[in-house]
Order: sequence, then structure tokens, then C-alpha cells
Amino acid sequence: MLIYEVTLTVDGEVAPRYSSWLREHIREMLALDGFEAAVWYATTEDGDTVPAPDEPTGDRAWTVQYQVRDRPALQAYFDEHAEEMRRQGAQQFGDAVTADRRILEQKRLFQGRRKGDTGPV
Repeated sequence: MLIYEVTLTVDGEVAPRYSSWLREHIREMLALDGFEAAVWYATTEDGDTVPAPDEPTGDRAWTVQYQVRDRPALQAYFDEHAEEMRRQGAQQFGDAVTADRRILEQKRLFQGRRKGDTGPV
């Protein structure tokens, strides 16, 4: 599984309209083969502070993480859909939204101790 991550900076003036557009955009992405789930986060650059609720008029920092089945599915997105999907957002919102993208590949999953676990500590 891969995570395709898009970090967005959204001008506060367009944030309500962009939020509506983004919900639909995420649904469109999830309709693509291999895109299995998405999580939309409020983000902060300060790793020691919990993000504050969105201000009604302030700029937004959001991150969307798409869970993608495998490399071929992500490559198919890049080859067949990415240009058009990105164009749609840029056409409607121009410089009011910036996006940075990265890909995360899971190497190993570590799980915490849960109730009911047995065995040596």
C-alpha cells in the first residue's frame, strides 16, 4: 500500500468554496481503480501544538492522504488522470490554493499493546 499525500494551503477567502469542491474531488479520486480510501486532515507546521479549529476567515492548511493499492494503480493515475484533475482545481481557484505532493510507502507496521493481548511483554 502507498499513501499519496497532497498538502494544501488555501486562501481564507476561497476556503468555503474550495472545501465543497475538495469533497467532490476526493470522491472522484476514490472512484479511480486502486484508490481505496482518503483521510482529510487539518495540518500545522508546529509539531508541538494541536491544530486549532478552522477560523471562519483565515487561511487553511489541509492535507489529504489517499490510500492507494499499489504502484501500478498510482502510476496509472499519474499517466491517465493527474494532469486533468490538477487542471480542474487550478482553473477554478488559481493562485488561491497551492499544493505539494509526496508519496509514502509503508515499510513496517508497529502496533501498540491492546487490551486482551497475551504473551510476553
